[in-house]
Formats: sequence, structure tokens, C-alpha cells
Amino acid sequence: MENFGIGSWLQRRRPKSGTKTAVIAGERELSYAQLADRSTRLANALRDRGVAKGDRVAYLGENDPSFLETLFAAGLAGAVFVPLNTRLAPPEIQFQLRDSGAVLLVHSAALAELAERGSAGTAVGGRIVVDDPTAPDMTVPGKTVPAGGHTGGGASGGADGGPAVEEFEAVIASGAVLPPDEPVGLDDAAMILYTSGTTGNPKGALLTHGNITWNCVNVLVDFDFASTDVALMISPMFHVASLDMGVLPTLLKGGTVVLEAKFDPRRTLELIGRHRATTISGVPTTYQMLCEHPDWDSTDLSSLNKLTCGGSAVPLRVLEAYERRGLRFSNGYGMTETAPGATTLPAARSRDKAGSSGLPHFFTDVRVADPMDPAAGPTAPGTVGEIQIKGPNVIHQYWNRPEASADSYTADGWFKSGDMGYKDPEGFVFISDRLKDMIISGGENIYPAEVEQAIAELDAVGSVAVIGVPDEKWGEVPRAVVLLREGARLTEEQLRAHLEGRLARYKIPKSVVFVAEMPRTASGKIRKADLRKPAPGHV
Repeated sequence: MENFGIGSWLQRRRPKSGTKTAVIAGERELSYAQLADRSTRLANALRDRGVAKGDRVAYLGENDPSFLETLFAAGLAGAVFVPLNTRLAPPEIQFQLRDSGAVLLVHSAALAELAERGSAGTAVGGRIVVDDPTAPDMTVPGKTVPAGGHTGGGASGGADGGPAVEEFEAVIASGAVLPPDEPVGLDDAAMILYTSGTTGNPKGALLTHGNITWNCVNVLVDFDFASTDVALMISPMFHVASLDMGVLPTLLKGGTVVLEAKFDPRRTLELIGRHRATTISGVPTTYQMLCEHPDWDSTDLSSLNKLTCGGSAVPLRVLEAYERRGLRFSNGYGMTETAPGATTLPAARSRDKAGSSGLPHFFTDVRVADPMDPAAGPTAPGTVGEIQIKGPNVIHQYWNRPEASADSYTADGWFKSGDMGYKDPEGFVFISDRLKDMIISGGENIYPAEVEQAIAELDAVGSVAVIGVPDEKWGEVPRAVVLLREGARLTEEQLRAHLEGRLARYKIPKSVVFVAEMPRTASGKIRKADLRKPAPGHV
């Protein structure tokens, strides 16, 4: 094959594991051969509809085999896959589709309205709708779903002049069975994943096939993945951690992936027993909800041997609950730009190195440097500096953001994470603070500038700062601190109502504090450290 990217993985896996179950979703099971066949047909169907190498194909939907079929089909066709967060509001979807220049959108029938509103005024020339296999009929509001037809960049639109709309199974059935032999190298673009930026608009991290492949190699080495693993995916695949740290390494190794559309602790515990799951990936909130569920003590967890966690440190009470069942966590640190693994804390060190993010992944280097004096070299053990990362899993650029790309790297090629931390004498990394003010709430990244920008649209707001405050369930939640303009009035309910539909709900502040004045530095910048001190009446 001339394709050495992730799109070729199923073709290369087919002769080795063709009859083995690759994916389970509800009552559906797909073998590696079936998954390869469907992805091949879809790749050819995309090409028939005008999708060329380098074109962007977006996907909007919960965990489902169609997500993986679209991902691998795009890779086979040489296209770039753009997964979209289902929790975003229509304007946020629209921005990402416009920014990426996606020419086609695959989405679930349940999200047809969001897809239609989000794709309006974008370059999307066609939509492919994935029906719920348990539903007797598919209905797309305001659209007729034809059995076929061209939907590429120059396609004719639907009945109302909008993008043509087709049904996913019909599109697959229309594709040829032989895989296209599109030349794809490890340096070619594979995926654009949007990560919120400090200036309000998200940036598209451009992951190459090499970035993803090397990240998966790191995972296979550091977590001892095996072909016998059964990975239960309870986190959405549109997040890079779920996709690149769980799903793709499992499929690369020839294991089985069990997909769940939404996380439910009772069902998760039941699926662990039913499928004898060996691997779970999640965030601290996920693991807390599992061990606090009434079925926790009665569930057979003996099959589990890999629990990976990211986003923030696991609370001690949660660690102890799992240890009582003979289980330990592999915590880790990373970001979209590192595809996403940078460090991992071995499960065996979860106690004596509690609070650490671990050691660098096998083929990844991590250093701590003074951000104000990068020429000084790495800081001494115990000295706080900026976490900087280098390796074949690290992106080289943001999509259409040359200035952001240039600003994100040191002169000697290290990616500047924006996070502050230190290494201990053994080389274990500890994160001490964020140079950027990102909030991590239940595994979702929230950048205050984006929320602040939306709140500032209100005439009553003189100035606003959004900070993260501790939350027992989600780890952190956003709080808005607002200084009103003289004589203006605004309630918490009015502020939140203004944000509904503009931002994803997890970004909307859970509390609002109105202040008489903002603490500021001599240069006029708001001192957020002062604002993080608990306010009367809030926890």
C-alpha cells in the first residue's frame, strides 16, 4: 500500500484479525473485516462525491461505529477528519466548520437540527445522516433524504437550496469494495481538533498521521496494551484522550472496543461484567460516580487491569475506594497538541508519587524551563518553570494560525505548554499552576477568555473575569466575577440566560459574584489570584 497513515490500519489488520470483534456498540458487533469493508466503501463514496486529498470531513455525533468508519474512510481517501463536540452551541459548530473549511458533514440523526444550523453559511456542500439503528424510520426535519447523489464541494443542494442530504447506509452501499490506494505519509494531515484559545476563538490543532501513530506507540509501550484487551469507552471520542489514548491503540493492537454513547455509572458497571472489560479511560468525576454507585460493591471488577485517568489528580478517597477492590490508576498529563500524551504515572507509583503526572512517555521528551529565559536550559529539580514538550507526537502547527504556531514553540523546537510545574530528582513531573487560566471541569477544557467575551456583550457589564472554583463532583466549575457599569442592573439569571445557546452549557458559569471593584495590577490587568479567594456565600 502507498498509504502509511491511520486510514490503512484496518486494511493491515484485516488479514491478521479479520474475524475478531473490533467494535461493540449496544447489540451491534463489527469484526475487523466488516469494519474494514465498510470504511473502504465509505472512502470510495467520499471520493465519488468530490472529496479529495486534504479536504476536511467533519463528524458530529456521540460514540458510534460510524465515527470510526468516517475517521478511517477519511484516512483512506487522504482527507482530514474533524470531530466536533456534540455539546457545543450552533454558533460554535459554525465557527469550527467555517474555520476548517469542511466540505462534508457526517452527523447523527438525533443532532440533525444542530448540524443544519451549525453548517449554515459554511463550505459544507453535503450532509450524511447516521440513523439510529434501533429506530424504525429516520426523519430529518425539513429535508428529503435521497438514496444517493453527489454531495461534494460543487454539489447541487437539497430541496430548499441547502446542502444535499444523504443517508449513511445508502452512501456506504454506493461505494466500491476495493480500497483506494491514495498515497498518504506520516507527515500528512490526519485530523483537526479544536482547542479553546486564550483570545476567545478556538484553535485547530493539526495532527498528522505521524503524531497519532507515535502517540499510539507510546501508549502501547507504557500501558502494555495487548490484543486480548477489551476497552470500554465511556468518554466521547471527539475528545482526543478517549480516541488517541484508548480507542486507536486498542484497534492498532487488535483488541476490542466497546462504545457507549453516553456515560451512565450503572450501565458502565454492568458492561464491565458483561464484556469482561480490561481497560477504562476517564476523568476523576467518572471514577468517583462509579465507586459511589450502589452496584459498585456487587460488580465483578476482576477483569480490569488498566485504569487511565486524565484532566486532574484523582482525589484520595477515590483512590482508596479502588484500592479496596485491588485496582490502581495510571494518571497522566497531556494536551490536544501532544496527541495527547506527554507523561504518565505508572499505577505502581500512584501512592508514593501521589500528585505527580508521572514520567515522559517513551518517545516523548519533557523539560521544565524558565519561560522568561529559555536559553538558560532546564531548571533544577524542584524549581518551578514552564512545562515544554518535544517528540514525534507533538504537532507542528495550528490550522491557519501562523502567528499562534510561531508563538507556541521555543527557538530550539520545544512546544510551550503554558503550564507551570517542576521535576523531582527522579524526573517525575508535578504540575503546580497554569500559566494560562484554563479551567478543567469534568474533563472539559474551559478557557475564561471565551466566556468573558460572551458576557461582555451585555451592556450592563463593565468588566468581567471568569475563574475556576473547586467543585466536589466536577473538580472545577466556572465562576463569573462581574463589575457592573454605573447605574446598571443585572441578575445572575439574566446573565446565564444570555449565555444559553451561545456557549456549551458546561462553559456557562455555575455561580456569579457581583463586586464593587475589580482588583487590578499597576498596568490595569485583573488580578485573578485575588478573585479565587472564596467569596462570602459561595463555596
